[in-house]
This record gives sequence, C-alpha cells and structure tokens, in this order.
Amino acid sequence: MKILITGGTGFIGRKLVAHLKVQHQVVVLSRQGSHAYQLLGHDVQLIDSLDRLDHLNDIDVVINLAGEPIAQGRWNPVRKQQLCDSRWLLTEQLVDLIKLSTTPPKALLSASAIGWYGRQDDKPLDEGCDHPSLEFTHQLCNRWESLALAASSEQTRVCILRIGLVLGLDGGALPKMLPPYRVGLGGPMGEGQQVVSWIHIQDLVRAWLFLLEHDDCQGIYNGTAPTPVSNREFSQQLAKSLKRPHLMRIPAWSLQLMMGEAADLLLTGQRVLPKRLQDAGFHFSFPALPQALCNLLERPPSSP
Repeated sequence: MKILITGGTGFIGRKLVAHLKVQHQVVVLSRQGSHAYQLLGHDVQLIDSLDRLDHLNDIDVVINLAGEPIAQGRWNPVRKQQLCDSRWLLTEQLVDLIKLSTTPPKALLSASAIGWYGRQDDKPLDEGCDHPSLEFTHQLCNRWESLALAASSEQTRVCILRIGLVLGLDGGALPKMLPPYRVGLGGPMGEGQQVVSWIHIQDLVRAWLFLLEHDDCQGIYNGTAPTPVSNREFSQQLAKSLKRPHLMRIPAWSLQLMMGEAADLLLTGQRVLPKRLQDAGFHFSFPALPQALCNLLERPPSSP
C-alpha cells in the first residue's frame, strides 16, 4: 500500500515508519528535509506540505500522528492555541483532501490521547465512557477526534487511538525520568494516588499495525496496556527495576510552580482500559508494568 504519515519523525512515528516501509510505500509529511531522511532512511518519500495537493487519490491509507508535544512548556493562552492548531488544522486539511478524492484512502488512522477523559477518579474507563471531565485536554482531544471522524464514509473507515503514557527509551517521558531514579532520587508525584495508564512502545506500534490490517476496525480505541497502575506503584516499580531506593516524593506544589496548569498531566489521571482492542483480538506483548520496564531497561524480571 501507499501510506501517508504525518508526525512520522516523532518518537512514535519513527518506530512505525520503520515497520511500515518493509512492506509498503511510505510518504512522510515533514519540513525537516535532509534531517528527516537521516531519521527515517532514504527509502521513504518526503513531502513538505499538503498545500499543493488537490486530492489523495493515490494514497491507500493516511496515518495522522502530528501534534506539538503537550507536556512541553506552560499552558498559557498562546501555548494552548499552538497545541490545538498543530492538531486541528492539519487534521482538517487531511479530511478535506480525503473528501475531495474520487478514490479516497480506504482508512484514516488518527491519534488522540487519553486526555479526552480528563481527570477521573479510580473507576475503570473504556471507550464507552460518556462522562469526560470538560477541561482543556478533553476540549483539545474532542475536537481533534471530531475532525478526524468527519472523514468517515462508505469508502473510508476512521480509527482513532487514544494514547496513554508511552514507555520507550528513544523519546517520551521515560528517558527524562531515569536520571533522578538512577541516583536514588525518584519518587511519586504529589500524593501518588493518580492512575497512570501506560503502554510499551512496541505494543503501541503493534496496535497501529493491527488497526491498519483489520478492515473491520473503526471508531474509538484506547491505546493503553490492560493494567494501569497508581503513580506510586509506577514509581516503586521503576525504582525496583533499576535496583535503586524509593525514598523521595515530588510535592504537588513544586510541579505546579514549574509547570502551572500543565502539572495536571502529572498530578491527575484516569484508569483507562483497552476494551475494544482486546475485543477485536489484539494481544499485548507487555500487559504488565514489571515486564515492560524490564524489557526496556534490559534487566531480567525481579522475583516477588
């Protein structure tokens, strides 16, 4: 197939492109030019803009991963608008091109985030949840999803993957967390009761491939492992995997001082379950946190 990917040079995109280009022709939207080729290899095609396209008749599938990193920077009004525009405008442009196509792509696979649910208590949440907390992350994700779902037709199925905390060593949050933990200064954030819904990068890539390959899949899917944990449990397991003490705690006020409203990403959570993925037949390689961390940190699992 000929697959168009946005966000292909990002943490998730690089891993996905590496798998896709083995069997498919991959076109990556990127303004990074030669740097993108260094990241992805010269066996992909690059385009620097969608503006010169009138349709997507020659594209079989679109995978939309683009968006400014949400955890970088304080959420002042300017930053919030950047976060929204980087997702909404490109998604809307892709959908317009799909609608202008006489032979449109057979699928649009579009990213979203578990921020759609907003802050929640400890109750399990699957894709049937109809009571999100109406805060900024929900507003951001809700419009992002609505724009993507507008591409749905008899010719084009749409799948949306709400992604949780992605664990990998080439990007995301884990590499930033490791230095203090390696010297014994890691610990839970705030009270540590907030739930972390996470996923191993390998399982996330496999989930995208699963949605790509199964034509009966459409609609909303949660991209999280089936065993979310509290922030305290996550912190304890990370320290244990590194064989380091777990004595520190990061006060909520210090995160709020540094990050402002964006600290909510760390101090609030939701227990998100991948019900629709599992019902469709997807099996996780790393369903539990200890195995996921041991795989990433290249250490054998510790005995209980």
